Amino acid sequence: MKKYLSLLVLIVLYSCSSTKSTANRPLYEVLTVKNTGGATIKFYETLTEPKEINMLLGDEALRKMIKAKDITESNFLILNAGPTKESYNRVKVEKVVETATEIEVYLKDTQKNIDSTQQDDTTNYPYSVVKINSKKPIVIK
Repeated sequence: MKKYLSLLVLIVLYSCSSTKSTANRPLYEVLTVKNTGGATIKFYETLTEPKEINMLLGDEALRKMIKAKDITESNFLILNAGPTKESYNRVKVEKVVETATEIEVYLKDTQKNIDSTQQDDTTNYPYSVVKINSKKPIVIK
């Protein structure tokens, strides 16, 4: 009887054990690439603080892509291409490399920008938002 009871206890303990599956997340995800709506200057900004990241939740499309845990586990990049007459965004993430101390983001920027005297109603202001699934410091190269 003791054998059956101990076998039953082992089966119950085994079936109740925690089996947390950790899905491998990609190192980065491009959340959005928009051809209009960016700023009038070219800049790349890293958002690391929860207050800064919460600012992204004001955008209806981004709100659906950013989960609550992303605010504490991820950093975000805003890649603003500046004013251009081109109809699409040419600032691209070529690759992202994780080192022991930082995240290196390699960008390819072939955007043909214009100066402020050439801006008119046909000027576009493209931007991208990239999620980096790490809280390590980000270096843009």
